Amino acid sequence: MLNVHNLSVTFMGTDLFSGITFKLNKGDRIGLIGKNGAGKSTLLKVLSKDIETSGGTMAFDKDIRLGFLRQDIDFVEGRTILEEAYQAFEEIKAIELSLEKINEQLTTRTDYESESYHQLIVDLTELTERYELLGGYNYQGDTEKILQGLGFQREDFDKLTDTFSGGWRMRIELAKLLLQNNDILLLDEPTNHLDIESIIWLENFLKGYSGAIVLVSHDKMFLDNVTNRTIEISLGQIYDYKKPYSEFLLLRGEIKEKQLQAQKNQDKEIKQKQQLIDKFKAKASKASMAQSLMKQLDKVERIEVDQDDNATMNIRFAVSKEPGKIIVEAEEMSKSYGDKLVLDNVNLLIERNSRIAFVGQNGQGKSTLAKMLVGDIPFKGHLKLGHNVQIGYFAQNQSEHLPPEQTVLQIMEDAATDSNRARVRDMLGSFLFGGDAVDKKAKVLSGGERNRLALCKLLLSPFNVLIMDEPTNHLDIASKNVLKQALLNFKGTLILVSHDRDFLQGLTNTVYGFKDKEIKEYLGDIDYFLEQHKMENLREAEKRTVVKVDKKETPKKQANKEEEKEIKKLRNQLSKVEASISKLESEIETQDLALAQDYEGTASKPNFFEQYKAKKAKLETLMEDWESIAAKIDDIS
Repeated sequence: MLNVHNLSVTFMGTDLFSGITFKLNKGDRIGLIGKNGAGKSTLLKVLSKDIETSGGTMAFDKDIRLGFLRQDIDFVEGRTILEEAYQAFEEIKAIELSLEKINEQLTTRTDYESESYHQLIVDLTELTERYELLGGYNYQGDTEKILQGLGFQREDFDKLTDTFSGGWRMRIELAKLLLQNNDILLLDEPTNHLDIESIIWLENFLKGYSGAIVLVSHDKMFLDNVTNRTIEISLGQIYDYKKPYSEFLLLRGEIKEKQLQAQKNQDKEIKQKQQLIDKFKAKASKASMAQSLMKQLDKVERIEVDQDDNATMNIRFAVSKEPGKIIVEAEEMSKSYGDKLVLDNVNLLIERNSRIAFVGQNGQGKSTLAKMLVGDIPFKGHLKLGHNVQIGYFAQNQSEHLPPEQTVLQIMEDAATDSNRARVRDMLGSFLFGGDAVDKKAKVLSGGERNRLALCKLLLSPFNVLIMDEPTNHLDIASKNVLKQALLNFKGTLILVSHDRDFLQGLTNTVYGFKDKEIKEYLGDIDYFLEQHKMENLREAEKRTVVKVDKKETPKKQANKEEEKEIKKLRNQLSKVEASISKLESEIETQDLALAQDYEGTASKPNFFEQYKAKKAKLETLMEDWESIAAKIDDIS
C-alpha cells in the first residue's frame, strides 16, 4: 500500500529524523510511539502530504484513499452534527442531488418517446446502481451508529456543531473519517477527547478495520488492544517490530541485551587483535602478520547498540501538612449551565487519604464537580472543606492558559513565592526544561511540554489534597509512567478525573461513576468499575427489551428450561473468565510498570520473561474463551 524509503525531515538545519525506511501493508495497525517532540505527528503529516520531506521517497499504490485525523480542524458554521457527518459521503450526496433532479424531470416532462427522455431513464438506472454500490441506502444508519458509538445522543444530531466544544467537534471529525471507508487511516491522538466507553467502542471498531492504520497514541492499553505492529521514533531513528506496544518493549529489551553482549564480545576480540598488532609491528619478522591483522580489523563491521532517549521527568508530590479526618463534606450540591442541569443534589463525604477516580461519559459533570470542589464556579448547595485542607488543582485546560508571550522561566518566576523562587531553575530541570529550553515562549511549546510546565507550576504551591483533571493528555508514555509513580508515592488525598484506564489501574481504590446528573460510588479500582458497569449496561438493555414487548402478544418463541439452565451456566463461566482476565491484566500491568522503572533489575530476576510470556499467552487464551462463551450465549439467546 505504501513504501517509504530513506525519508528525512529537517527543521532549521537540524534533522528531526533521517533515513527512515518502512512498508505499510494491508492489515497493518501500527502504533507510532516516541517522546514528545520526537516527530510522530510530523511523520503523519508527511505521510498525508501536508508537509514536504527534506529527502527520500514515498510510493503509494494506485487509487489509495487516505484519511487523516488532524489535531486542528475547521468546520463550516451553520451545519448540524448530522449534516457535518454526512460530509463523509461526498459522492453519495452528489448522486442524491442528481437523482432528485432526474426524478423531478421525469414527473414533469411528457416527451416520453424523445431521445433525451430515454437518456434520463438510462442515467437514473446507472446512478441508482452506483448509489446502491456505494451504500447509499445504509449510510444514514451507519452514520447514526458511529455517532452514538462516539458518545453522541440522538437528541444531539440536529444541534449545530458551533454549540459544541473542540473535543466534541473532534469526535465528529473522527466519525466522518471512520465513515469514509479509506484504505489507510492516520490517527493523531484519537483518544484524547474520548471517554472510556467511547475508547472501548473505538477499539472494537478499529480491530475490525480491513485497511491499514497508523496511529499516534500515548494510551498504552489502547495501543495493546488495537495495534499489531509498533514503530518507535527515537533520536532521529526508527525501531520497527511486528508486535503491539507491551510485547515490543519486551522484544526491544531482549534485542538490546543481545546487542550489548555481542558488542562486548566484539570489543574484547578487537582489543586482543590490537594487542597483537602492537606486539608484532615492532618486529620486522612479524610485520606481515601485523599488516594482515590490521586489514582484518578494518573489515570488521562494528556492532551498534540501539540508542534510547532515557531523559524523564523527576516529580515528587509532597504533603504540605496533615489535614483533619474529613476532607470534603457536601450536601445537595447542584449545578446548571443555563437550562441544562448537569449535577442534581449530590452528597459527598471524602475522608483523608482517599484515592478517588471520577469516571463517566463526557458532559456528565466530572470536570464540573472538580471545579466546584476548588471553588472555581458557583453552584447551589453546601460545601465544607475540612481542617487544614490545602488543595492543589490541575485543570484539564490549565496548559492552554499559559501566557503565550512569556517564557517558561518567566511563567514559573511569576508564580513562585519568596521561599521557592531560588529553586525554580532546578524544578524546571526536573521537568526536562534545561539550558536554553527555559527561554522558550509558551506559544511554541508542544502539547506535552505545556502539560509538563503546568505540572511544574503546580508544585510551587503547598497542598495535601490533589485534584487532577485529565493530567495525562499530550504526555508521552514515559512521562505518564513517571507521573503515575509520583502519584503512587503521594501520601495525601487524591482525586483523579481521567479516561486513561492503564493510568488509573492501581492508582485509586474508589470510583465515582457519573451518569444522568447523579454520582454512584464503586468501592474498588477501575477494573472493578468497568466490570460492574458492563453488567449494569446489560441489565439496562434487558429492561429496554422487556419494555418493547407488547404484554398482549405471546412471543413466538420462548426459551425452555434447558436453555435457561444452559444460559445461566454459561454466564457463570463468563463471570469467572472475566475475573481471571481482570486479575491477569493487573499482574501484567504491575510487571510492565516494574520494567518501565527498572528494566535491568526487573529483567534479571530468575524466569521473569518466561513467567511474563506465560501470563500473556494465558491472557490470550482467556480472551478467546470469553469470545467463545459470549458467542454461545448469543446463539442460545
